[in-house]
Amino acid sequence: MNISRFFIDRPIFAIVISVFITLIGAFAMPMLPLAQYPDIAPPTISVTASYAGASAETLSETVAAPLEQEINGVENMLYMTSSSTSDGRVQVTVTFQPGTDLDTAQVLVQNRVALAEPRLPAQVRQVGVVVNKESTGFLMLASLTSDDPGIDSDYLGNMAQSTIRDRLLRIDGVGGVQVFGGGNYSMRIWIDPAKAAARDLTAPEIVAALQAQNVQAAGGSIGQPPFPTNAAAFELPVQVEGRLSAPEEFGKVVLKTDAQGRVTRVSDIARIELGSEIYGVEGYFNGQRGVGIAVIQQPGSNALSTAEAVIAELDAIKADFPPGVKYAIPYNPTEYVAASVSAVEHVLIEAVFLVMIVILVFLQTWRAAIIPILAIPVALVGTFAVQLALGFSINSLSLFALVLAVGIVVDDAIIVVENVERYIREGLTPKEAAYRSMQEVSGALIAISLVLTSVFVPTAFVPGIPGIFFRQFAVTIASATLISLLVSLTLSPALSALLLKPHKEHDHHRKPGLIGTITYYLGWAGAKFNEGFDWVSDRYGRMTARLIRMVTVMLVIYAALLALTGWRMTDTPTGFIPAQDQGVLIGVVQLPPGASLERTKAAMNRAVEIVQKADGVQEVTAFAGLDGSSFSLSSNAATMFIKLKDYDERTTPELEASALAGALSGATGVIEEASIFMLSPPPVQGMGTGSGFKMMIQDRSGAGFQALEGATFAMMGAAAQAPDQVQQVFSLYNTGSPRIAANVDRDKALLMGVQPSTVFSTLGTYLGSTYVNDFNFLGRTFRVTAQAEPAYRDELADIANLKVRSATGGMVPIGSVATLADDSGPARVVRYNLFPASELQGEAAPGVSTGDAIAAMEELAAKTLPDGFSYEWTEIALQEKAAAGGSTIIFLMAVVFVFLVLAAQYEAFTLPLAVILIVPMCILAAILGVNLHGLDNNILTQVGLVVLIALAAKNAIL
Repeated sequence: MNISRFFIDRPIFAIVISVFITLIGAFAMPMLPLAQYPDIAPPTISVTASYAGASAETLSETVAAPLEQEINGVENMLYMTSSSTSDGRVQVTVTFQPGTDLDTAQVLVQNRVALAEPRLPAQVRQVGVVVNKESTGFLMLASLTSDDPGIDSDYLGNMAQSTIRDRLLRIDGVGGVQVFGGGNYSMRIWIDPAKAAARDLTAPEIVAALQAQNVQAAGGSIGQPPFPTNAAAFELPVQVEGRLSAPEEFGKVVLKTDAQGRVTRVSDIARIELGSEIYGVEGYFNGQRGVGIAVIQQPGSNALSTAEAVIAELDAIKADFPPGVKYAIPYNPTEYVAASVSAVEHVLIEAVFLVMIVILVFLQTWRAAIIPILAIPVALVGTFAVQLALGFSINSLSLFALVLAVGIVVDDAIIVVENVERYIREGLTPKEAAYRSMQEVSGALIAISLVLTSVFVPTAFVPGIPGIFFRQFAVTIASATLISLLVSLTLSPALSALLLKPHKEHDHHRKPGLIGTITYYLGWAGAKFNEGFDWVSDRYGRMTARLIRMVTVMLVIYAALLALTGWRMTDTPTGFIPAQDQGVLIGVVQLPPGASLERTKAAMNRAVEIVQKADGVQEVTAFAGLDGSSFSLSSNAATMFIKLKDYDERTTPELEASALAGALSGATGVIEEASIFMLSPPPVQGMGTGSGFKMMIQDRSGAGFQALEGATFAMMGAAAQAPDQVQQVFSLYNTGSPRIAANVDRDKALLMGVQPSTVFSTLGTYLGSTYVNDFNFLGRTFRVTAQAEPAYRDELADIANLKVRSATGGMVPIGSVATLADDSGPARVVRYNLFPASELQGEAAPGVSTGDAIAAMEELAAKTLPDGFSYEWTEIALQEKAAAGGSTIIFLMAVVFVFLVLAAQYEAFTLPLAVILIVPMCILAAILGVNLHGLDNNILTQVGLVVLIALAAKNAIL
């Protein structure tokens, strides 16, 4: 072609183009973020609210439901989950379709929340409803401990909240930071209900007095214009001491005075201390008490770069820690990401060297070998510029694409070099040989590149997560292929004309010296290799000639192989994203409903002791009061973050993460008072809280919480009968959490002059705590919280003795207007897409694909769930279901595109058929390899099969 002739005559021009491409790629490479996979986690928006003292049911009905009803149907919403817990917290998580702009999604959700706010309880509106961009699960967990006995967890918790949290939130990619085991400071007003009643005071009156006297007021100034007569000499601001800041100041707040001049102050009926805003979670790090700092990733950010930035910031903050305070990172799944990316980088380097060796073996001259070798860095490095322009990352998938591209990019240059050498052996000069060669092979080179590129065109139309996988892989290989085509049409012929020389026959006489000896033996080895290769080629040619005459037999064999391909493709179990050993496990400890934090802590410590002794475990971080399956707070739950030893120390199969999870679950089974499950982190950060599947059992008929619990337990029982399909199927949903039912007799209360709302507010303040207002401390604003002393909210009788004021001014015990009885209910209420739901988690049995496990659970649900109940998949299982069946269409479309491109290229329909007939045989060989290794047909396998179609077609063209 004329373009090649132009560059053969101007070799420096060709060299400059390749250098230019390489330089641009080299500049782009350090700017690309590192990740395990492309950004495939669906964007999520989190809506959080709190209502102190409210039960999970109350929160679900009065807070979660109104929010969900307004948010439902927001543009590009995929699904919506809400969690209401008995600690007064509500979180609604809205998950959007992959590719949705996160900022736009946050604005849309914020607008919907604003519509729901007027329908929320007043206390919820007072505290505020927060809309954040947060992923599900933790990106990493840091621990904060102290060797100084004088520094307690409250101090550490406040330091984490006020110092560390604020700085971490400013890091790009951090969506949220949660502190466990300690909290913000709070001015705690611990009221003695008996003393308050003796002084004729009620809880609402105490709260009202605090609100009235702890207030920030603007005092104005004196000397401001206009002036009545003469101008004032000074203008002085008036500073009003309204907001209080110390426990002593709150103790002096006047609650009541009488005609005799007696004054009742807060200190007379309450104990005031600078305490913690939240109690109920205790953290332990290798047995040492401390606090945990959980970092939540912002959807759409790069997990690895975010984790690195967090660690760097913690290292910077460490310089300001008090003596004895230290931090550690007990849970960091991104370490596996860095290790996996590094491993693929080594594979890429090894592939380049292997290809170089193969080129040298076959071309047997440095002059010829250097030309295709130079094509490798130009094509591979240049691809990084394309990735940066399209917003991609350097991840395992794109690096694997480059590994495959190494073999593709050298082919074009080898074709050019071999053809030029052929004409040189026929007597042409290198330049004339380059002219003649490019006239012959340019069309084939373009055809090969077009075929390779066209195979990936259908992947651009694949929706969802599979489409993101295919596009990153496809664009990487296609970019390298097109750059390689450019190099083969410009640099390769130009260098061939410059470097190649006529071949000399092998000199049978050894020249003196080391170099002469090496050259002699290399030439001898090359000659022997050529003889052997020629012999194999001759035998192959003869066999092919005989097979061509056996048309009927070959067609029968081809049809049989075609049928075998279809059978193996349909029979091979399907999967989605394969689970990996990430070096960490999450242990979920569950005690019976209503178990105290002390009981939970005792069981957790026993579990930690067992786990720490296990071979393969490096360290354990544990939190009593934290539910590891949902990361919500519960007194009967605990969570262990188990860091395993380095991979170099876990080389045997029984020390792999999956095997250790089963072994540790069995070992901790001796703790009879607790149920303990071991989970692996999700294969992709931001897609759930653990590996395996999650099924949402929905109550669509309003049957109630007990009926939902029965349906959930029935599914667990059915799953237990299928151990060959699924394992560790569990749900922490429970309606048996002990509680007290306080039913106010409204008629009786009103007859006694007591408003029911007064009873409710009194119970809320004394038993649940009330957010009064704020105070300033250490340059920050904290909450003032009023609540009864623990001794007055310990037993059922304590509730009955609490006093409220009647319309006549008298004090009425709550027990006289309300009946109190033992009751039970859910400590956590979950809703999924507007319906009450329970979470059923599990994993595929060993040797079973996730696709088969999901099918087994669907079959069990069809047989087990009663009328009025249904299910939906969520998180990674939902994505797998959405991707099911799409690979077949991709394969068919890829073959069709290859056929159409070749038909247009060669102006014929029969020749392309000969090319694509090889595709099923290649797929058969690949799928048999998958079967032999006991693997499933997951999304990575499907990506590889699409590439295989392109490579098979390329070889058929040649």
